[in-house]
Amino acid sequence: MLETADEVAALQELLDASHASSTSHLREIINDDRTLSARALVALLTGMKVLSVATVTATGEPRISALDGHFLHGSWTFSTNATAAKARHMLARPSVSVAHIDGEELGVFSHGRVERMRESDPDWAETIGHWTAHYGSSPLEWADQICMYRYRAHWMVGYAWKRAELLAKHGIEP
Repeated sequence: MLETADEVAALQELLDASHASSTSHLREIINDDRTLSARALVALLTGMKVLSVATVTATGEPRISALDGHFLHGSWTFSTNATAAKARHMLARPSVSVAHIDGEELGVFSHGRVERMRESDPDWAETIGHWTAHYGSSPLEWADQICMYRYRAHWMVGYAWKRAELLAKHGIEP
């Protein structure tokens, strides 16, 4: 968990606003007993998580692919090769949807925008360091044209089918 108190508070505000603006159908499923707090999410989303990232083609057709994601400072980071179709989609149309689903136990659903990270970004070294520590090699060494992305959600909800059980299983206080 690299999140500061301010980042957790901002994430909680996003979660609360997103849940409040959701449809009644979604609120029936992700009700008060199944909603995850920002504090719970940052504790649950440590390490690599498989993300489903949805992009859109130039003709408006949806595309989805799986990416390794790391939740850092209350936001996802992920990478792909610049030659991948999703990289071209995100460059031209940076609005994407991102989901992490772990069976029935946990779901994090969001909509937002991606930003390609640059070496000049203040969080570049920390992000690359985190990824390198996790994988044992820098993602920048995996191919010639690796692109790192930061995701900025404008809508996000966290879901747990059996919240109390999930949090207890991971040693997280409710």
